[in-house]
Amino acid sequence: MQCHYCDREADIAVESDGIKVGVCKTHFREQMAELEDADWLEDLDEELDIDRRE
Repeated sequence: MQCHYCDREADIAVESDGIKVGVCKTHFREQMAELEDADWLEDLDEELDIDRRE
């Protein structure tokens, strides 16, 4: 499978509802960095309270 963003071979592929998309490591890291900078992700982290102890 080819990377969705470039001509390289995909290192990671995901499938949902019969649609499969692949990305190379470089583009995977770029997308993760963009998510890391997204404000909604911080809001979700607070909402889920992932670090809480039971």
